[in-house]
Amino acid sequence: MDARKPDITMSRRRFVRGGVAFAASLCAPTVFAVAAAATRRHSPAPKSSASAPSGANSAALNAPYATACVMEPVTGTIIFDHDMHRPWPTASLAKMMLMLIVAEKLHDGSLKLTDKVTTSAFAAQMGGSQVYLKEGETFTLQQMMQAVVIHSANDASVAVAEYVGGSVEAFTAMMNQRAAALGLKDTHYYSVHGLPPAPGHQPDVSSAYDLAVMARELVKYPDLLRWAATDSTPFRNGTFQLRNTNHLVRTFAGCDGLKTGFYDQAGFNVVATARRAGLRLIAVVLGSPRKEVNFSAASTMMAQGFADYEMRQIAHRGDAIARVVPVTDGAASTVRPVWSEDASIFTARDDEKAGFTIDFRLPASIDAPIAAGQNIGTAVVVVDGKSRQELPLMAPAAVARDTLFQRLTGGL
Repeated sequence: MDARKPDITMSRRRFVRGGVAFAASLCAPTVFAVAAAATRRHSPAPKSSASAPSGANSAALNAPYATACVMEPVTGTIIFDHDMHRPWPTASLAKMMLMLIVAEKLHDGSLKLTDKVTTSAFAAQMGGSQVYLKEGETFTLQQMMQAVVIHSANDASVAVAEYVGGSVEAFTAMMNQRAAALGLKDTHYYSVHGLPPAPGHQPDVSSAYDLAVMARELVKYPDLLRWAATDSTPFRNGTFQLRNTNHLVRTFAGCDGLKTGFYDQAGFNVVATARRAGLRLIAVVLGSPRKEVNFSAASTMMAQGFADYEMRQIAHRGDAIARVVPVTDGAASTVRPVWSEDASIFTARDDEKAGFTIDFRLPASIDAPIAAGQNIGTAVVVVDGKSRQELPLMAPAAVARDTLFQRLTGGL
């Protein structure tokens, strides 16, 4: 699916049905004149020095955000958006792409959490949020990533980027390549940390939708979610405390991530995710004039989403499907596949007639022997004519190859 053409099948009218006041508070557009002009031209932004975006007029200071969206990540369904493809300065949300690249390399085995990462002179001089790394100081990749994810440490981000990519420039190129591969058309990186750009440099930019897509990838990795959900943890043998910049992990039930970002022209940005009763939601809120407004908007969006929607279970792991697959040269003539995991559909809570079909994609036959748990097909859950989820089907038990003697004697 084209990243610029999100699946928006859930009614935004339903999402804001809680009342006119809720709809007005979430949908009111904000106009940060300086920041908007900067992102349209990709021109340099000034260094951060205030608690609210400079250039914002009094009306903008009362607005909750510039751009936002809410996504259900299993299906990619957008249940709320406000100008979600509007490019916006990411600030430290740029670190999400660093997090994703590292998570993917840990998953494929090209990196290990025990890898030793040594701090360069360049990494040690990073300002802003940091863990005060010294040149030559070495930590494991896990410790560095905890500093990045929990504390948004710029020095640790540079150290990791240099270790993985060989240089900051090479890693930034990797970030843009991964963004292109994900179809993120509103996103471009010029740094690995998201600090305000120096004079003559460009700001990192993304959009609410693109950041939701990145978050959809990130929530697949348990280590990242565990770090992102951590309130605080010791660093450097307990002499420094990593404190999570995402207040929602302390105040919103079920929240386990994901990332915050701020500088003057970017405003306050958050990508938040939470899971309740089998349903995960991702809320992206960019360009809030104050931190508390940013977190409040994200928590309100997720709370409304959890109130209005659910993941409705339609099959349980181990349940047999209604079809069989012929077995060639097997001790049994057929095998009946079972679900490899629970299957659910994303639907409004009050939609009792939510319709779906299941397309079973099975082979015409399968050769024995068959191992227990062997993949023997796929179930595609289709809602409103669109594929929502693909789940593997597996053999419930082993099927041995039939012997010549058994075939000649009819199994006697």
